[in-house]
Parts: sequence; C-alpha cells; structure tokens
Amino acid sequence: MILVDPPVWPAHDTLWSHLVSDTSVAELHAFAGALGIGRRAFDLDHYDIPAARHREVVEAGATPLSGGELTRRLIGSGLRVRGRDRPLLKGLRRRWLDRRPEDFTPVDDLLVRWREPHRTYHDARHLAECLTALDLLADRPELTRTAELALWFHDAVHDGSTPGDEQASAALAVEVLDDPRVAELILMTAHHDPDPADPVAALVSDADLAILGAEPKRYDEYRRQIRAEYATVPEEQFRVGRAAVLEQLLALPTLYRTERGRRLWAERAGANLRGELADLRP
Repeated sequence: MILVDPPVWPAHDTLWSHLVSDTSVAELHAFAGALGIGRRAFDLDHYDIPAARHREVVEAGATPLSGGELTRRLIGSGLRVRGRDRPLLKGLRRRWLDRRPEDFTPVDDLLVRWREPHRTYHDARHLAECLTALDLLADRPELTRTAELALWFHDAVHDGSTPGDEQASAALAVEVLDDPRVAELILMTAHHDPDPADPVAALVSDADLAILGAEPKRYDEYRRQIRAEYATVPEEQFRVGRAAVLEQLLALPTLYRTERGRRLWAERAGANLRGELADLRP
C-alpha cells in the first residue's frame, strides 16, 4: 500500500511529506513514476513530496497517515532504511551517480538488493569495501570503469549458492547493462582464478578478496558474518565446507593478482586464512 504523511518537514522554503510503500520499493517507484515524480526525489526508502503536491498524491491513491503511523508501517514492512545505514547507502548512491549521472533506476534497484535482510556479510558494506579496495588498486581509469561495474553487480543476487549466485548476478548485469564483459568478470568471482593476461579481472578479483587481508578485528567479524549467512548449515558440515574454500584459496598460485594487492594484503591474508583453517580443523 502507498502511504503519505502530512507535509510538516521544512526544507528549501517549503514543507515536505514522505511517500512510502509498505509492500515493495517497486510499487513505490511505479506510483511515483505515474505521477511524473522523478527519481531525484527518492531517498533510499521514500520520496520527498512538496506540500503543493500532497493533495495530488492522496487523490491518486496514497493513504494519508500521521508521521508516527507511517514510520511504524514502514518499519513493520522491513523496507525502512535504518539511520545508521543511511550514510553508507547515500555514499554508494552518490558514487554511482557521479559516474553515471541521471542513471537512477539501476542504482536504486541494486541498493535494494544489497540491503536484503538475510545478508550479513554480502551486504552494502561489502560492496563499499570492494569499491574502496578498487580505489587503492586502480591507476588506469580505462580499466577501473568496467571493474567497478562488475563489483556493483558481483553479489547483486546472493542466496548462498556458488556458482548459482554468480550466474544469476551475471545475467542481471547483462539485462541491465547489456555488457557481456561485465558478466564475464562476475562469473570469474566464483573461482577467483582470473586470466593472467586480464588486468581488469585481476582488479575485480583482488578487490573482492581484499577482506582476507583485513586487520584481525575486522577479519574475525567477517568470519562471524559468513557463519551467520550459513546459520542453517550444521556446524560440522559448515566446518568442512569452509575449510575446503580456504584450502582452495591457499592453493592458488597467488591470492592477489596485482602487484599492489600483493603488497597491501598478501602477508596478512595468508596469516588470516591459515589461522582460520587451524581453528576449523579438529
């Protein structure tokens, strides 16, 4: 259902309402689009509606509620963005639009995916950490543009299945971007063994694996987050599967494929992986 609260929020010399859906963000976008309300007015989980248009959105079918009731309904739907998450999500949205101005629809849809409630590690923070790692690695814009798009989409679909998640994410990238090269890079992240002659794939792989070279406190948090994503898997089964993943990573000729990645993270990543593997074994 589409909901709107009274225009009581002051900004830019007028008062504003919040327009939300307690069903889906897609429903909200469709309603706003039908009224010609552009995506610039969208703020992660609501549209800002000026007082002059409040009656119009009510007449179009939005249910008027008090601000408190609207907030309760939005929280109950699971669609509300928590205040503590807003700076991260706003920063990601701004980054996308800095590179692709006016391309609102893909980024808004991607951010809904990256904040799905079942994600504990493969969430918007992981995306942000990947992009930050790419910034540390990158020195050639012509390579990083494609690498960045691949990172935006690489876990856009995440149900805990490999390579099913990568295949579905790659298919989504082709649907949205019509770019098979981005899809190819996403599929590579299922095994992290990029072609040595492919510098873009090396950037994507290293950025995605940068977490392995994190400081011990962050790495321990990452371990807990991964376990939480597989909470339904029995402990012994998880230990066997996770150990196999770590062994596969340690068996790679080199974990990081860029010189800068090796310099930044290789030593600490090796220690982190070996330490976790030792904990997993009886």
